[in-house]
Amino acid sequence: MAAEYYCADSENGDHIDDPSEDALFMLISDLNGTDNTFVVIQPDEDDPAWFASVAALDKGGYEVVRRDTTRREHDVTVETNGDRIAGDLTKWLAARAS
Repeated sequence: MAAEYYCADSENGDHIDDPSEDALFMLISDLNGTDNTFVVIQPDEDDPAWFASVAALDKGGYEVVRRDTTRREHDVTVETNGDRIAGDLTKWLAARAS
């Protein structure tokens, strides 16, 4: 079954349709600086209008990018708390699904 709203894909091949906040937290927690450096969340479609990504930084923490071309949003932040990132992304993603 395809994702109803969006899907998350990590560099190491993990794929989750419509991930929960807990699933996002697990994907973020699994990021490292060698073989699984990022996760991207976006609609499961060609040429999506929005996406969010989380990338592990070499010196610790994460770079979080949120981009939505229809709303003219592009935000880049650096965070250290994976739980906070997952919660913030869940809220941001919910606004795109409505």
